[in-house]
Amino acid sequence: MVASTIITVLSNIPWGQVVDNAPKVADGATKLWNAVTNRKSTSDHTHHNEIVIDTTSTDLEALRNHIITMEGNLSDLQNQMRDSTQLIKELALQNAQLVQKIELNSIRLRQLAIATATSLAILAGGIIYLLV
Repeated sequence: MVASTIITVLSNIPWGQVVDNAPKVADGATKLWNAVTNRKSTSDHTHHNEIVIDTTSTDLEALRNHIITMEGNLSDLQNQMRDSTQLIKELALQNAQLVQKIELNSIRLRQLAIATATSLAILAGGIIYLLV
């Protein structure tokens, strides 16, 4: 019962479209990865000018501490985004490989079905010949 459900689900998937779009997904993930890594490398090379401010006021110190905290959070988010895009790239490549293997299995299954049908036809012909 479970096998028939799985077969039904797999037969309803448009494998031709999945196979056609797999390279596009892999290319898109690669472009995204390259864009994120290029942004990271260019942001590392930019020079930040510091503004000289009178820090005797506690409000300015609090604001400076808040900005420093926000910059740390931004850096953490950039690292998470870079890691996420790496994961997306790896998943897209794995998806492309999975689609290729599924397509190969589909071809093999068709060949096996043809071989089985041919064998059954020969067997049926042999049984009919023996009975006649």
